[in-house]
Amino acid sequence: MIRKWKCRTGARQQANAAVSGARSSSPAPGEPLLTVIVPVYNEASTIDELLRRVLAAPCDKEVLVVDDASSDRTSAILEQWYYRPGVTILAHSTNRGKGAAIRTALPRARGRFTIIQDADLEYDPQDYPRLIEPLLSGNADVVYGSRYMSRPAGRPRPWSVLRAGVSLLNWSVWLLYGVKLTDEATCYKVFPAPVLRAMELQCERFEFCPEVTAKACRMGLEIMEVPIHYEPRSVKQGKNIRWRDGWEALRTLWRCRNWRPTGAAEEWAAAAGSRSRSTMEASVLQNRSHDGCT
Repeated sequence: MIRKWKCRTGARQQANAAVSGARSSSPAPGEPLLTVIVPVYNEASTIDELLRRVLAAPCDKEVLVVDDASSDRTSAILEQWYYRPGVTILAHSTNRGKGAAIRTALPRARGRFTIIQDADLEYDPQDYPRLIEPLLSGNADVVYGSRYMSRPAGRPRPWSVLRAGVSLLNWSVWLLYGVKLTDEATCYKVFPAPVLRAMELQCERFEFCPEVTAKACRMGLEIMEVPIHYEPRSVKQGKNIRWRDGWEALRTLWRCRNWRPTGAAEEWAAAAGSRSRSTMEASVLQNRSHDGCT
């Protein structure tokens, strides 16, 4: 099961230009299909295994790891990866947050598409192909991996404080941007790299997710959700997100509601109207064809 939503507000013309360029162009020789950005802070117990799983994923990729001034053995473990092919280790001298780590890596991304990978083992890199496929086929502008569209062992995931918070974010996205999502806060978001860079991100911590969601909506990008594998961990096991991050996410969604890509504000209405008319005309022709009217 997949879900696809088209944002009802935004600067469609700039979005079309950026996404069309990403779809139509093939990676240059030697450039990977996917850039995997791994922000890491105090993940000594998982980072080595995580990187092994990422490299084993069936996808042409490069891996950019950003050590956000870890105070445990993470930095020492990462030293063993410095000269591994396809892996680049970057580091902050002070702890700045997940969003800042992503922004540090983004200018160095060479892949056609970019995905964020948490440094724990909650998300499965084996899902990369299913996340990239809708982008390669042209069926989506952005792909989100939803933790709540799949059922572990055939059972629905139980409700929790975290899931309640995600539901509140989903509802806020629908209210502010007219887009229905099942998992706004998922780590697995795949964007064409030029589009992600064009967003001029300001995030420092966990507000990366609501910022890119809001700006994707404002750019008029079509978001497709696909089910992914997910094994949650608890705060005791090292989960870093807190309630204050949820409030900051809500603030970010609200703050970005009037964001507009530079130079595209006056062009969106005409571009969106043109796209809507084309969609309606295609629908009418299809219906006539089915009725034997063409």
